[in-house]
Amino acid sequence: MIIGIIDYGMGNLFSVEQALKKLECTVIVSDDPAVLLEAEGILLPGVGAFPDAMELLNEKGLSKFIQSLKEKNIPLLGICLGMQLLYEDSSEVKSTKGLGLLTGQIRRFEKGTYRIPHMGWNRLEFSRVPYWLDEVLSDTHVYFVHSFLAVNTNEQEVWATASYGGLNVPGVVGNGLITGMQFHPEKSGDFGHHLLEQWISNVRRNLHV
Repeated sequence: MIIGIIDYGMGNLFSVEQALKKLECTVIVSDDPAVLLEAEGILLPGVGAFPDAMELLNEKGLSKFIQSLKEKNIPLLGICLGMQLLYEDSSEVKSTKGLGLLTGQIRRFEKGTYRIPHMGWNRLEFSRVPYWLDEVLSDTHVYFVHSFLAVNTNEQEVWATASYGGLNVPGVVGNGLITGMQFHPEKSGDFGHHLLEQWISNVRRNLHV
């Protein structure tokens, strides 16, 4: 399978690129929509601040490209900040409009008895299993590092959450061919690897979900 990684200047792409190659994917890394359209699936990575990321995506014409993937029937996976960019807006640094592909907003964890950022291994609890996931393993721990989370979400778009500080933190989300993971699957041990492998193998199973 050919996977395109959107290189817009936010995040270390090496680890996810190597993980995809280990799964026998052909990887295209580019910020050119015409080049990325050669891929069968698109990955939107990201580390850093939401407004900086959106500014770069808008400047490079990548926002409209990402928003067009659904009608083109091209699967999209957003990872970490890439997942957060799929939502309507964020209050990080300043109010910033997101890609609007999923319902909800990105807000900072409120101060409480828990540590911010949310950092460490947490178990994912699946309220529904994504259509692209054949099997949920017995150990669903993945590694989180983030200070902002998705809120006011559509429960039909949240597949799995992690419990942290009394909150149910959206961990795996999606709608149709759009998928997001708040953690880095390529850095999340056996289950993270399993999720990435399953997404690559099965995301085209049903284009009408």
